[in-house]
Amino acid sequence: MSPLVRRIQAHEWELTKRLRLRALRDPVADLAFLDTVENASAQPDAFWQERTRAAAEGGPHAQFVAIAENGDEYGTATVLPRTDAPRQGLVVGVYVAEGHRGAGTIEALFDACAAWGIAQGYSDLVLEVHVDNARAQRAYARCGFVRTGEITELANGREYVMRRGLPQPTDGSDPLVP
Repeated sequence: MSPLVRRIQAHEWELTKRLRLRALRDPVADLAFLDTVENASAQPDAFWQERTRAAAEGGPHAQFVAIAENGDEYGTATVLPRTDAPRQGLVVGVYVAEGHRGAGTIEALFDACAAWGIAQGYSDLVLEVHVDNARAQRAYARCGFVRTGEITELANGREYVMRRGLPQPTDGSDPLVP
């Protein structure tokens, strides 16, 4: 059965918070996220409410979540507009819980990100992955991301920049022009 992946809803701030805290408890969280459980736990409810509102339908970016039939929340990915490259979406906060990996969830999350990105007129999705996070690199490559050759330096170390091209309109129109 394929995973249920959908966009977060504005009122689901507690879901956003639970998934983020779960992700930050992952054994490789120090490689994957620029945050800690302690810092995220200390954020007030208003922080999580605004974060969720901005990622819900009509917000400036999109967060997608994977939820099992039994209600277990086990995956997420968010797409932000890149300010330095307006035709690219930046994928952040990618997480799939242990026990759900290898079952198509990451593919479904990235497909949802791609569909949203295409609707925004993006030509590409990009992400950054720590050079020591081989598991994530393999998963991203399996989902069509390729290294660009760029390496960024972040607080947690060096990260490869990876890119996934998105299908473009075949009618010659510019999706950014109304």
